[in-house]
Amino acid sequence: MAKKSMVERELKRERLVQKYAAKRAALNEVIHDQSRPMEERFKASLKLAELPRNSSATRLHNRCQLTGRPHAYYRKLKLSRIMLRELGSFGQIPGMVKSSW
Repeated sequence: MAKKSMVERELKRERLVQKYAAKRAALNEVIHDQSRPMEERFKASLKLAELPRNSSATRLHNRCQLTGRPHAYYRKLKLSRIMLRELGSFGQIPGMVKSSW
């Protein structure tokens, strides 16, 4: 059941990223604006560091929605290759048929 918790953890991260996206963008804009005083840019970087770590978009990882598997992920279907093959074999994905040669 550990894999299911990874799916939930990833959903929590997505919510945090959406919640803090505007605030992070504004602080990053202040930090990278060379025309502002150094003290103001430093304070903005400290405020950015105080935000939750999981609110950064780089913490997001594509995972299979059913198993939580991070590798061999198909973006359009949001499934891993293993679940794609399994569901395709059972005929649960429209238009997909299992073929062998």
